[in-house]
Amino acid sequence: MEWLDWENLKKQCSICNQCGLARNRKNVVIGEGNVNAALMFIGEGPGAEEDNTGRPFVGRAGQLLTKAIEAIGLRREEVYIANIVKCRPPNNRTPTNDEAKACIHFLRNQVLLIRPKIIVCLGATAMKHIIDPQAQISKIRGEWTERKGYWIMPTFHPAALLRDESKKILFWEDFKKIRGKLKEIAGE
Repeated sequence: MEWLDWENLKKQCSICNQCGLARNRKNVVIGEGNVNAALMFIGEGPGAEEDNTGRPFVGRAGQLLTKAIEAIGLRREEVYIANIVKCRPPNNRTPTNDEAKACIHFLRNQVLLIRPKIIVCLGATAMKHIIDPQAQISKIRGEWTERKGYWIMPTFHPAALLRDESKKILFWEDFKKIRGKLKEIAGE
């Protein structure tokens, strides 16, 4: 696959029909934020509000993510936020492996264009497709992995915190680790 610049990446995403998710989408949700960000968040896929707006993480889970980003001293505009798949799975179900495989090259292209120092996998789906398909989020969340010059860490998806508030403490611990790693990388 040929790597694309931002303009061509957006164009290719907008016309993609490599999986069935394209049939029912309102908008392709490519991602948003600082294209030179040191920190990139990756979720699983757009929900209903994201499909309506074309923006990632704008619903309740997105509001929680924005608060967590702000709590570590950053603004949402300073990071980059994307998903494994760019189109909404029906009824917000988890993307299938085939859907993720059809879309993952777009995400890899985004990572190569952005060149973040840190990638945070939000939830099990992102973790499985980026870190290890056999891993369990409850066992490796909060642990750093270095791969190809990127520091990668999985944490809970913000939607999981909305369903189970006991995860908020662990999520916050992970965000403190993210803040620490950003300072370490910056030489502070």
